Amino acid sequence: MSNITRINRSLHKQFGGRFCVVPQQQHLSLQGESDNWHAIVQAGRLAAVLFKGEGGVVNDVHYIGEQAQPTRLPAVQDNTLDGQAPDVLVIGGGVIGCAIARELARYQMDVMLVEKECDVAMHASSRNDGMVHPGLDLKHKNTQKHHYNHRGNAMFKELCAELQVPFKRSGQYLCFPQPRWLLWAGKFRWNSHGIPSRFYNQKQLRRRLPHIHPALKCGMFFPTAGAVCPYTLTIAYAENAIENGVRVHLNTAVLGMDVHENKIIAVHTNRGTLKPKLVINAAGVFCEDIAAFAQDRFFSIHPRRGTNIILDTKFSKLMSRSASTLGTGAKEGYSKHTKGGGVIHTVHGNLLLGPNAVETIDKEDFATHAQDLRTVFGHQTKTSEALHPAQGITYFSGTRAATFEEDFVVRRGLYTKNIIHAAGMQSPGLTAAPAVAVDVAQWAADMLQAQPNEDFNPQRQGIVDATSLNNFARNTLIRQSPDYGIILCRCEQISKGEILAAMRRPLPCDSIDGIKRRVRAGMGRCQGGFCCPLITQVIADELGIPLDQVRKTGEGSELLCGEIKPT
Repeated sequence: MSNITRINRSLHKQFGGRFCVVPQQQHLSLQGESDNWHAIVQAGRLAAVLFKGEGGVVNDVHYIGEQAQPTRLPAVQDNTLDGQAPDVLVIGGGVIGCAIARELARYQMDVMLVEKECDVAMHASSRNDGMVHPGLDLKHKNTQKHHYNHRGNAMFKELCAELQVPFKRSGQYLCFPQPRWLLWAGKFRWNSHGIPSRFYNQKQLRRRLPHIHPALKCGMFFPTAGAVCPYTLTIAYAENAIENGVRVHLNTAVLGMDVHENKIIAVHTNRGTLKPKLVINAAGVFCEDIAAFAQDRFFSIHPRRGTNIILDTKFSKLMSRSASTLGTGAKEGYSKHTKGGGVIHTVHGNLLLGPNAVETIDKEDFATHAQDLRTVFGHQTKTSEALHPAQGITYFSGTRAATFEEDFVVRRGLYTKNIIHAAGMQSPGLTAAPAVAVDVAQWAADMLQAQPNEDFNPQRQGIVDATSLNNFARNTLIRQSPDYGIILCRCEQISKGEILAAMRRPLPCDSIDGIKRRVRAGMGRCQGGFCCPLITQVIADELGIPLDQVRKTGEGSELLCGEIKPT
């Protein structure tokens, strides 16, 4: 740690002595006091760039500004899981945790996954653009982001075929307002990183993208880019894991751990105390908290909020492929550590605009602000002038789990023996997930000396998408099960049969939003205005509960409060 003096000199020069770093065993502690969250993040980044140690930079600054909202925890308190001792405990039900759980099922191990929300894919894994990235914005080859993005991208075709998840290798355009000669440095880097690309001049670009902004002079096409539905993939991972013996427990939050002689001996939850042999930390923005419980905190997470806007499918013709314009729009409220989003052609045919990037203290900051929407539209109209706010049908925000190092933390514990971290999984975390899962599962199997599971079945039977069937196949299906002929969601043409099928899957689904994520009921132009009452009745009938007990999502989200007149 010979460069500590240099780091502190740089921090003093830029921040006037408000921050300093103190060396720990194998990481740095950023210390000081401030009411400016952005300054804390900038100081952490500066220290991380200059630090060359094995660990990272940990935020120990006393923040005296507006505090984050407390972590949302499930209300349930019982001893359902008390005393259970799985071989492996996976913490976190996002795409990373569910992918790891499914890969762990390839080995002869008792695997449990716990998730504090009422469903999987409730945070970043359902609040992103669904792009399978080619890696064009990753500047350095010697990063975990580059390593896992490159491997993960190549796995998607086979993976999605196994899990019956829609996937399109549609490619991506990166457009430039500058002349052609400025592209060659970038093309050299992409080629050296193993990312295939093709150059198009302005005439060729406009032939392929007629609605592209006239100020754009040329572009690069990256054929390995693709699109997948992130929450569909996460749910599929979880279902296939359950089918192969993994136990998934929702509404289960980790509240603390007991550590003895650098080894986790107990994990405390709201459902009882667990005693796993190995813990895998895949808790997204809460990975830092889990690491602290495990006495293995050597990195920090600073949440970064991003807002996306979804357009009606009838405007999908404006962009046949995903496209973005060079530049992150730093002057428009974007972090410089994002490529600025783009106009994304989703796997379901919508155009998605965004995201932007705003540093936030709150790890569950899902708020959408008018200024963010204006920022996203303003930035993406640089790619196409044909975009207009009136084309939007919904918008949403999510938080990315960024580290000060702006890289993934996929490794065994630094100080604690029986933990593996899959942390800092911001973009391109979705693309990297399949490859991260393979490595983490292999490490776990090696640590526990587990043998391969010869009975593992990688194939998952998805829910029938009736709209994709030809008339003969659809009529046959309706004759076999008449519920498939009862259309409840007119916008997306979703039948009662598909909704009932979603509720009868290996992973529990008993809410409006849970069904929405599985079969897209309520995701069309009216956003559930027509079908929500009908789906509410189906849920009540299927579960045998009163209508006023049907929830939109988790605890406390009941849609109805009682009758207004006798039936």
